[in-house]
Amino acid sequence: MVRGDRQLFRRRRKWVNGPLIVGAGPSGLAVGACLRDHGVPFVILEKSDCIASLWQHRTYDRLKLHLPNQFCQLPKLPFPRDFQEYPPKAQFIAYLEAYARHFKLHPQFNVAVASAKFDDTCGMWRLRCRRTETEVEYFCQWLVVATGENADCVVPEIAGMHEFFSDQLMHVCDYKSGDAFRRKKVLVIGCGNSGMEVCLDLCLHNAFPTMVVRDSVHVLPRETFGRSTFELAVGLMKWLPLNLVDKVMLALSRMILGDTEKLGLKRPCIGPFELKNTQGKTPVLDVGALGKIKSGEIKVVPGIKRFLHGKVELVDGTTLDVDSIILATGYRSNVNSWLQGSDFDTDGFPRTPFPNGWKGSSGLYAVGFTRRGLSGISMDAVKIAEDIARVWREETKHAKAKHMIACYRRRTSRS
Repeated sequence: MVRGDRQLFRRRRKWVNGPLIVGAGPSGLAVGACLRDHGVPFVILEKSDCIASLWQHRTYDRLKLHLPNQFCQLPKLPFPRDFQEYPPKAQFIAYLEAYARHFKLHPQFNVAVASAKFDDTCGMWRLRCRRTETEVEYFCQWLVVATGENADCVVPEIAGMHEFFSDQLMHVCDYKSGDAFRRKKVLVIGCGNSGMEVCLDLCLHNAFPTMVVRDSVHVLPRETFGRSTFELAVGLMKWLPLNLVDKVMLALSRMILGDTEKLGLKRPCIGPFELKNTQGKTPVLDVGALGKIKSGEIKVVPGIKRFLHGKVELVDGTTLDVDSIILATGYRSNVNSWLQGSDFDTDGFPRTPFPNGWKGSSGLYAVGFTRRGLSGISMDAVKIAEDIARVWREETKHAKAKHMIACYRRRTSRS
């Protein structure tokens, strides 16, 4: 830090009465709502200009929640009864905005955290933040990291990609609809839920998508016999071991979808829900893309060797003509870019495994890093608020007792 920065930080310091929450997505809002319910004051910082910026600015138009709404609502406030079973993007954003209003959550927007570290000298967390042209240093007893698993885009390095396709290249976070790709040959790199759904959307807009499948992937029907596949699996887990649940779900999937390996979608050796629990890899819940693959409207190809002018060379030696590229290569945590000396690993996830990763050391908490979606967020938010509220009540009780003793001593000294 240069001398001018040190002088600037001395001018602007803020002491937070209660926990400081970094991130105003579903994770930060859920913790704020639970703290509000306990009567604990807090501050939420958000680097964007709105709540849930990932949902509002970095998602495609046709996006819907892939799980039934009962698995996706945040603590203390259920979805309205008239919501769809799989709420679309606009409906979910409306729910989050209503959630923030209901619990009187007022994040401080356009505040980017540059660094955060625990100061042993004062026993508090110190955060260097930037807000437009101003820099501020926050001090707090509790720090809640709510930036989540999907803070930054993952962009792979593939030979020739940026050289030959810089103007025709985008990450899926910038994709809105297939309307701009009509009659174009679009290469979609990635075969997760986003990659599959973008390919489907491109088909519906008369584009010609080709999906690159580099790794194995589990594809399951979104619904099985008219019931959510996820809901059915959760019900089976109450009675059967996880490996047996996986066998049942894979048998049902094969019966409904057929043999996906014949379509170029090789399944992993580990079952879908065991893989989700152990490695955080979410199975694809099909909403129509598989039918387009079967009909040939979506082509499936192996990994990429390199890009050429207007073409792509695959690992099997074949070449394809390409007009545009969409990277459905996912997101990653950015915690390690600003949080120093923390309880997070090199991938930006809590070192302590689920279900205890929500609590770190020195008043550090993490929410939104369970790889279990919105239901994982809700579980951790409740635990974090209860843990902070317990200490808050004890400290408030001691402070009141000290105040009463001081008042009594003043009165007796006067008499």
